[in-house]
Amino acid sequence: MDMTGNTILVTGGAGGIGRRLAEVFHARGDTVIVAGRRRTALDAVVAANPGMMAMELDVADAADVADFAARIVAAHPELNAVIHNAGIMRPEPLTGTPAWLADAEAIVDTNLLGPIRLTAALLPHLLARPRAAILTVTSGLAFVPSTAFPTYSATKAALHSWTQTLRRQLAETAVEVIEIAPPYVQTELTGPHQAVDPRAMPLADFIAEVMSLLDQTPTPAEIVVERCKPLRFAAANGTFDGIFEALAAM
Repeated sequence: MDMTGNTILVTGGAGGIGRRLAEVFHARGDTVIVAGRRRTALDAVVAANPGMMAMELDVADAADVADFAARIVAAHPELNAVIHNAGIMRPEPLTGTPAWLADAEAIVDTNLLGPIRLTAALLPHLLARPRAAILTVTSGLAFVPSTAFPTYSATKAALHSWTQTLRRQLAETAVEVIEIAPPYVQTELTGPHQAVDPRAMPLADFIAEVMSLLDQTPTPAEIVVERCKPLRFAAANGTFDGIFEALAAM
């Protein structure tokens, strides 16, 4: 990925990994648009980063995705990179109340259908650019699932698979496809406790390592930081069962 002169859309850009990626690219001189559902949170990001722009988007709403895609292409015709970062993660006690089903459906809508819908809406524009990039944010749980978060893990596994096939189909085009697979990182994805959990990778350290990998030439197809490698290669290394049980005990 050419790391300069881009116009980048970051979904889920109001906090956590999305916000920090947006801020780093913005500081490097790229044009950055953050998108999300919460206007107040988006405004706070823009206020802290003069020159950054924000647009409201609910990736779980198919009609809103189509409308958003038309609006952002009209407002930012130089758009050439999308970071699919929007996601939700909720525990699902499958043997308890059936209320978990609503959470499961919302997770699929946001984490899996959201990137697919937005890619479908923006791909004709990206294919017309001289160079472009699509980056998906998956998870180490795509490779070893968490029993507490079954649908989240499943959507990230599906997004990993979908990213692989998208990359292959676009191999002869100018659109690069890159996957970022975070480990457990200090964000508020599952609540405020996660942001201070000493077992989680500090967000600043994660972003710094991600950017160092993105800066490599050629850019790796998969951005896997050292803390995530035990998960990513668990099946190949014969450590899947042990890591699966360790995650279940957390």
